[in-house]
Amino acid sequence: MCVESDGCEPDSCGGGGGGGADEVRTLSGSVSAALKPSPEMRACKPGQKFRAALLRCRSPAAAAGILSFGNVLNYMDRYTVAGVLSDIQRHFDVTDSGVGLLQTVFICSFMVAAPIFGYLGDRFNRKVILSCGIFFWSAVTLLSSFITQEYYWVFVLSRGLVGIGESSYSSISPTIIGDLFTNNKRTTWLSVFYLAIPLGSGLGYILGSSAKDLAQDWHWALRVSPVLGMTAGVLILVFVPEPKRGIVDQTASHMRTRTSWICDIRALLKNRSYMFSSLGTAAVSFATGAFGIWIPQYLARAQEVQETAVNKDSLIFGVITCVTGLLGVVIGAATTRFFRKKTDRADPLVCAVSMLGSAIFICLIFVVAKKSIAGAYICIFIGETLLFLNWAITADILMYVVIPTRRATAVAFQGFTSHLLGDAGSPYLIGLISDALQQSYTTSVLWQFLSLGYALMLCPFVIVLGGIFFLATALFFLDDREKAERQSPSERRSEVGGLRVCRGVGELNRREVERKREKKQKKQGKLLTHSNYMLHIIIVTIISHRLYFTLIVLFMSAGWKLNLLGCRDTIMSYQ
Repeated sequence: MCVESDGCEPDSCGGGGGGGADEVRTLSGSVSAALKPSPEMRACKPGQKFRAALLRCRSPAAAAGILSFGNVLNYMDRYTVAGVLSDIQRHFDVTDSGVGLLQTVFICSFMVAAPIFGYLGDRFNRKVILSCGIFFWSAVTLLSSFITQEYYWVFVLSRGLVGIGESSYSSISPTIIGDLFTNNKRTTWLSVFYLAIPLGSGLGYILGSSAKDLAQDWHWALRVSPVLGMTAGVLILVFVPEPKRGIVDQTASHMRTRTSWICDIRALLKNRSYMFSSLGTAAVSFATGAFGIWIPQYLARAQEVQETAVNKDSLIFGVITCVTGLLGVVIGAATTRFFRKKTDRADPLVCAVSMLGSAIFICLIFVVAKKSIAGAYICIFIGETLLFLNWAITADILMYVVIPTRRATAVAFQGFTSHLLGDAGSPYLIGLISDALQQSYTTSVLWQFLSLGYALMLCPFVIVLGGIFFLATALFFLDDREKAERQSPSERRSEVGGLRVCRGVGELNRREVERKREKKQKKQGKLLTHSNYMLHIIIVTIISHRLYFTLIVLFMSAGWKLNLLGCRDTIMSYQ
């Protein structure tokens, strides 16, 4: 019999066979006469207790917490540049479109690398890929802080390399959480993980502006997040396990032979819920990418027009982003759990309603900013809260409608799509429109403010379009979820002498007949349901676009008392 300590085992146990009457006190405090110390019993090796404690710390909750911390750093590093964007623009002497190119290059490299890391994440050790990605972007960010004024193109290139490193994390880490939890626990931890998007973004603004103010040099804003990033990489290597893909899912058919990458992409393209939700996510990315770069600039120009500039817009916007991110993710998860009791389509419907509501308040930002900065901040607060409801819910939709062995590829492909159609081009596009409008009329502080506001007006229309895509997702959500849960479990096969033999042919035939009967019974109901949903989508589309178009026209004419044809006289009188 062996005496076991905390994770330590003796190499051998003695006892001499005869035993004896000697009493030995065990670790629990009890006294046993059956145990006798042996000279062969050795003490614990130096590293055994540490390894035992390490194993106890590698719980699913601890792993998810570390992954969420890494995601915060990912987004914090991304938006640190936005927090010092004005200083970068002055330092390198570039235009609005030139400085918008920073985010565009970052996102383009991010989305190109995402499918590659998705392929690797479905086939190789995921935590090693995550750690290497974190170490890479941390090193590049640190080195980019030493680039001199003459080499702006090198600075732009460095942001592209950072995008490659951060792409590995965003593509793979959600799939590890998906393999650690199920059902409501998975929803909760995905909510915590995606809380990092607004939280990290807000902290990026705060870190950037605070580090610049403390050091009196914007370069120091890029020298803090790399240290934290390398710390997160070490924590992932040490404490995060590598769970077997799909091990927590109840359907055994998910653990089938792996398919090729081309087959995975074809299956995802045929998944209607996945494709529509990806398009909705792209609309969210378009708006958040544009706002993250340009809203602090827009508010700074508004304060210059009002002659009340305080140079704290990045800091205030960062705090608002953190708070709204927390509220949005928590409210989104709670709302979805509540409405799941009412309807099985709760996930996409909550996303659709929140986006349509967000567009209204984002429109109001550009109405009140000229007169009241406080009113603009209130509209930003409400609009961002509604917009951030979607992050965790869209990830949960993906987990429902995609089988485990394709999830890393699905996350990567969704990231590619959302960035390609979203924030890859939105910052540069907004800057390009703003520059074009500024060149059309006499340059002035007022017109710089108005031109950027007109350019940002594109975002509410895109958000409404995203809400329509989520309504379309609700159309097919139940069917696609059922397919992912089932994936023909009745067709499981066993290996017998090298031959694949089907099990229970009679039972399979009976199930097939029952399935066909159920499909016939549901056919008329489905057609009616689909028709109703399509009618709702068409009505919401018409009403929404007319509503927002009417609001914008009223705001631009009655609220601002300006329009593109008559603003020349107003600007000249302002001068």
